[in-house]
Amino acid sequence: MAPSRQVKSPRIVRRVLLGLVAGACLLAGLPAAHAQAPAKQPPAAPQATPQVAPQAAPQAVPGFWDPRRRPERPDLSRLTVIRFLTETDYPPFNYTGADGNPAGFNVDLARALCEEIKVTCTVQMRRFETLVDALTSNRGDAIIASMAVSPQLRARVDFSDPYYRVPARFASRKDAVMPEIRPEYLEGKKVGVIGGSAHEAYLKAMFTDAELHPYPNDDAMRSALRKGEVDFIFGDAISLAFWINGTDSGDCCAFAGGPFVESRFFGEGIGIAVRKGNDVLRQALNWAMFRVWEKGRYTDLWLRYFSVSPF
Repeated sequence: MAPSRQVKSPRIVRRVLLGLVAGACLLAGLPAAHAQAPAKQPPAAPQATPQVAPQAAPQAVPGFWDPRRRPERPDLSRLTVIRFLTETDYPPFNYTGADGNPAGFNVDLARALCEEIKVTCTVQMRRFETLVDALTSNRGDAIIASMAVSPQLRARVDFSDPYYRVPARFASRKDAVMPEIRPEYLEGKKVGVIGGSAHEAYLKAMFTDAELHPYPNDDAMRSALRKGEVDFIFGDAISLAFWINGTDSGDCCAFAGGPFVESRFFGEGIGIAVRKGNDVLRQALNWAMFRVWEKGRYTDLWLRYFSVSPF
């Protein structure tokens, strides 16, 4: 079975993401804790309907490392080179740059980790479905390709700590943005979602009074929002962020409310895969990721590639 990445429809998302690798958007950042807080059970309904307000546009940078849990520096003497494997065509995470070399968020993060560990780093691009076999047959040392951690993959490879998550978010037309969304706020509201997805399952479990409208794909769902056929849509925040900021949206829409990252529905996060039992490399990558985040380099990378934050 092919490994899972962070979105469910890569061909559709690629069309949205292609060419949208933006420059840094140097807006004020939200605290990292806001980006990583897990979804909680909604509180009791307030008496008044919330006032619809224009959406603010701060750039939130996620942080998945606890500064109080600083990892110890592992023994790095056995590492002389790290051969990273990555996806061939998945912008802005992985793509071929203008110079013909691998580029993207994942590639730049891999190089930053190698600089921190002070080892030679190579990056080889392969088709996504071949990556795990290439790793297990020793044609590479680590996979950094937006690969979603799952129980099925854990049986074949080991994973680093997550280096990002894929939150779910609501989007609405710009004239109907809510700064906060709770289940009681969407009572009777029409919400578009991909039929059969984890996002639909979450809405059915948590937003029981909303009127769900399932769609077969992202294009149909987003078109319904543009036309005003639904009040909100709910889906993968990363692909929604690029759609909102791209030409296909026609500048119609914006995020409403904050991110939802409930792992039971939206996964454990995105990690770097290494061969089973390779604890030396796994621990080195975890230590280096913390250092890259602590020094602000992770934030710089995030702002470079995500001009509209999914968080």
